[in-house]
Amino acid sequence: MENDRNKSIKTKNRVENIENPWSIPLEKIRAQCNTDFKKGLTDAEIKNRIETFGFNTLKKVKRKNIFVILFNQFTSVIMLILAIASALSLLFGHLPDGIAIIIAILINAGIGFFMELKAVRTMESLHNLKSIDARVVRNNKNKKIDAINLVPGDIVLLEGGDSITADMRILSSSNLAVDESVFTGESEPRLKQNSLVSDETPLADRTNYLYKGTSVTRGSGKAVVCSTGMNTELGKISQLIEDSDRKEDPLEKRIDKLGNKLIWVIIVLVVLNALLGIIMQREVILMIELSIALAVAAVPEGLPIVESVALAKGMKKMADRKALVRRLPAVQTLGSITTIFTDKTGTLTENQMTVSYIELPGYSIKITGRGLALKGDFINRESDKKINSIKNIPNLETVLKTGVLCNNATVEKDNKGKVTTLGDPTEAALLVCGLKAGFSRDELLEQMPEIKESAFDPDRKMMATVHKNGDHYFYAVKGAPDSVLKQCKKIGHESGTQKISDEDVNMWLDKNNSLASRGLRVLGIASKLSDTQKDDPYDNLTFHGLIAMLDPPRLEVKSALDECRSAGIEVIMVTGDQKDTARHIGDKMGLISAGEDVVHGASLETESDNENSGSNDIKPAVVYARISPEQKLRIIESYKKRGKITAMSGDGVNDAPALKKADIGIAMGRRGEQVAKDAADIILLDDSFNSIVAAIRYGRTIFNNIRKFVMYLISGNLGEILLVAAASLLGLPMPLLPLQILYLNTINDVFPALALGLSGEEETVMKKPPRDPKEPVLTGDKWKEIIWYGILISASVFGAYFIALSVLNFSHAQVNTVAFLSISFSRLWHVFNMRDSDSCIFSNQIVRNHYVWSALGVCVVFILLALFIPGLSSFLDLSYIPAAGWLLVTISSLIPLAAGQIAKSFSGGD
Repeated sequence: MENDRNKSIKTKNRVENIENPWSIPLEKIRAQCNTDFKKGLTDAEIKNRIETFGFNTLKKVKRKNIFVILFNQFTSVIMLILAIASALSLLFGHLPDGIAIIIAILINAGIGFFMELKAVRTMESLHNLKSIDARVVRNNKNKKIDAINLVPGDIVLLEGGDSITADMRILSSSNLAVDESVFTGESEPRLKQNSLVSDETPLADRTNYLYKGTSVTRGSGKAVVCSTGMNTELGKISQLIEDSDRKEDPLEKRIDKLGNKLIWVIIVLVVLNALLGIIMQREVILMIELSIALAVAAVPEGLPIVESVALAKGMKKMADRKALVRRLPAVQTLGSITTIFTDKTGTLTENQMTVSYIELPGYSIKITGRGLALKGDFINRESDKKINSIKNIPNLETVLKTGVLCNNATVEKDNKGKVTTLGDPTEAALLVCGLKAGFSRDELLEQMPEIKESAFDPDRKMMATVHKNGDHYFYAVKGAPDSVLKQCKKIGHESGTQKISDEDVNMWLDKNNSLASRGLRVLGIASKLSDTQKDDPYDNLTFHGLIAMLDPPRLEVKSALDECRSAGIEVIMVTGDQKDTARHIGDKMGLISAGEDVVHGASLETESDNENSGSNDIKPAVVYARISPEQKLRIIESYKKRGKITAMSGDGVNDAPALKKADIGIAMGRRGEQVAKDAADIILLDDSFNSIVAAIRYGRTIFNNIRKFVMYLISGNLGEILLVAAASLLGLPMPLLPLQILYLNTINDVFPALALGLSGEEETVMKKPPRDPKEPVLTGDKWKEIIWYGILISASVFGAYFIALSVLNFSHAQVNTVAFLSISFSRLWHVFNMRDSDSCIFSNQIVRNHYVWSALGVCVVFILLALFIPGLSSFLDLSYIPAAGWLLVTISSLIPLAAGQIAKSFSGGD
């Protein structure tokens, strides 16, 4: 099968094959790919290759066929019951009834079809919002593109956290490790390099080759694309795998389970009702048809349809609010969140890094102003005098150049002086600061070419690059100040370098803490010169100073934090930044109170030493600082053991395990690495904490809306059953005929319920505690409400029916008409009883919902058409009623609404 892995690269005059690219020298791959490893492809070459090879995509999941959606409308138990009713009617010669039931089947199926079609297409469009970026070299420039546009021959730049988006041969690497478990099943990342391996090397041992669908866990590298789309290894495997059935989310399961239970309950009731009618010597066929029609009326057949529409609309609203839901179960879990673990950078802060301070031996520099000129106060700490020029400051040039060289970001300046950045905001800030002083990375690299890179290591908290500098090699190092200082043997001064003392180290650590306490992100800068490029990059360094960057807090976050407190949700900051920086931001955001402690990651390591004692609990706190990825996992596990429902935000590859472990994983869409996005349930398209809160608000609203329309359907249908059952027990004529029930059910069971499912959020939705995740759609209290409403509706309508029959002496057709109109309108007005108990009677989410008013208008029109169109009224056995009848209808239909509102006013809340 290995010989089938041929990669065809089209050139101007020929097509060449790349067989087993892991075993071919790079120069041959360059020739067969017809590419330039340094400059990349040109626009013309890219256009040609897209036309030749197509876009870099696997086979798309087929859109759900409209005929499948239509067919599914006829496969439910409800439709089966209706079909049986129609067959029995036709069998016993009741042609109008049989035809009417068939029409009801078609109407229900049509409504269901169009609603589900719209919901399915909405869900599909949401999935299409997700895209994966790739960093490439094209036209001799670094660019970020949508990975769908990758073509064979593209030169791709890789960093920790990137997803591998095509099959690639490695050109160069630095500590590059890749998670290939999707292919090999091995959990340990594999180290990668560019050495040749033999033709027969199995996939798991091809250390110079990268596969689409895997991910970079650490390090960095450069690779050339050999295969894209369905020509990749993943593409070939995907052809062998059939699409699996979609798993239902917990909410769907609960609603389906509820529907199935209701069907059996209704069947039992219907059978009892039929037996009672037969015992009382009623017409057998009429009782059978009526019983089946009652079953249809009692079961909320619009439930799955309305649920799909409600979920689709809710998810669309979330996407509009910059929260993209990737996994449907997350919608239900959102309403149960009790604890949010949030990162600091970009979530609570703006993620717009600017260099604000530079601390050098003997000098303090405060950088102010904008533009590409290094402006600020340059102060000699020893003389406390300002210096007019940066050229007079020793070490400053070295610090700036080191920060620019030890960097993977890119900065471009247009003709108008506008600067655009690509890459990590911290590194971009260093490049911009260097540009302000006249140091361009491209120009520096021409003078000091980069030989290799030691990628950022989260354990060491440092990064290094090695550059050729004449006959020597310059090692540029940046990282956490305490980590950098530990590796330094010397310190730079005006007169040169001298041995760094413990006193020096403590002084610089104090400076670091002072800067961090002002909410600044601080980096230590060091370097060394060596005669070889094979030195340990972190050994025998010379310390030059500190660079402090400002990332201002998001001002709008405070209100979102207040909203979380009102909703019973605790917010906890978990950051890898320094303790003092975390405390400053926590204080600015109102997260931390006076006297509250910030828990340092080092203290958690001490706690972990006591795990053998049987306790793995983490000390509760509102701010955790200097936290490692493993510690994030422990923190989440500890809180989950306490019964907390957790949401975790993250952006890096090291956050992926914690994102999966949390009940809701939330990845940053702008700065987030692809691995983190793939592990998350929700992606924030704007990286804002406010969007997390908005998603929770919508999640709660969606569940509440589903609960409301379920209650509305079941309580209204229960009223119909109780009405007919009461008449049967008392030996009275049937208040509703089968055709009337079918007509009523078709109208009232869909439009108002759908409108309820689309209700907006209530003002009090975030003033209630989180919902128990095990709480059913209908709790015991909600079932009591349903029974109460069912009795109320049936009693009110039965009263009107009985008065029309026994007091006003209406004809049988008029009595049926009074009952039909009474229950029709009472169920319509009953929609307003679905408001929250703590909402205002005249201003709530139901009253403000324009869909509700539209649904009521449509239903009223259809009810009046049934009464006043001669052919339809005679078909439904409806008759003209006098003013007294209309008075009865008005009073009886308003009684459930009035009683419901009074009960709401006296209840203490939902």
